[in-house]
Amino acid sequence: MNISSKQIKQWVLTEGFQKVGIASAKLIPHAQFKLKEWLQIGNHASMEWIKKREKERGDIREYFPEAKSIISVGLNYYTGFSQNALSSAYQFSNYAWGDDYHIVMKSKLFKVLKKIKEQEPNLKGLVCVDTSPIMEKVWAQESGLGWQGKHTNLITRDYGSWIFLGEIILNIELETDPPFDEDLCGTCTACIDACPTQALDEYQIDSRKCISYLTIEHRGKFEGEDDKKLNRWIYGCDICQEVCPWNEKFGQRTNEYAFFPRKEILEWKSEQWNAIGEEGFRKLFRNSTVKRTKYSGLKRNIESNQLNKKKEI
Repeated sequence: MNISSKQIKQWVLTEGFQKVGIASAKLIPHAQFKLKEWLQIGNHASMEWIKKREKERGDIREYFPEAKSIISVGLNYYTGFSQNALSSAYQFSNYAWGDDYHIVMKSKLFKVLKKIKEQEPNLKGLVCVDTSPIMEKVWAQESGLGWQGKHTNLITRDYGSWIFLGEIILNIELETDPPFDEDLCGTCTACIDACPTQALDEYQIDSRKCISYLTIEHRGKFEGEDDKKLNRWIYGCDICQEVCPWNEKFGQRTNEYAFFPRKEILEWKSEQWNAIGEEGFRKLFRNSTVKRTKYSGLKRNIESNQLNKKKEI
């Protein structure tokens, strides 16, 4: 073989990623069991696309039968701004303030894969960001990047949980890194205590109660009391990450300009969000993950927050 793990890691870091590790592609029984259990009790809510490809998520070899090695990467997206920097009364998850991370990360990962293939022309590889049916947080932990916190996000020692994850799956065996075996959350329950909808249990999330799910993945009108749970969030929610001590102590400002907020995100008043039209939505959120919720979803979220504010008055 003409390529080493050390060389691949150097290419990854050169592309601007902050974290990289390598794991052997294998069945991880405890992770497979946890996924099955999570789905069985309905914590995926209406996200049937997760359940539909459960077999592949549970065993990476079902997704890519020739898989031998998984390169996991982490890209810091923390811009240093908090929700207090927004001029409106609404709150907006900071991962979506800038450009779509899928585009940014895939561009970088494909460059790395191209360099690998230049050394190994017959090699087969797949680039994955979180749209692929694999358990990215499990593989990040197996690769030594960090551990899954009680809020279910991956936490790293040096960047907290403000990182995007991605993978390159290869059909060659590489030297691997030791998994991250420590749970550094300890007795802390800050994320669980802060969640306004009680969506979190230790290391488990009930999507049906999660504000991020409700404002992004849920389709159509809100059911029951769901519209009262938004707490001024119109896209996503950062509460469990904002209160995490690892983020408070170790969050570092990203040097990836693409993730910095569009000026409208910071400067728009509530009235401007209330008045946003479909054409304005398309222009503002071009190359943005916010397109995931569609104009109808964002408008629904804004109107629900408006309605609840009137009821409070």
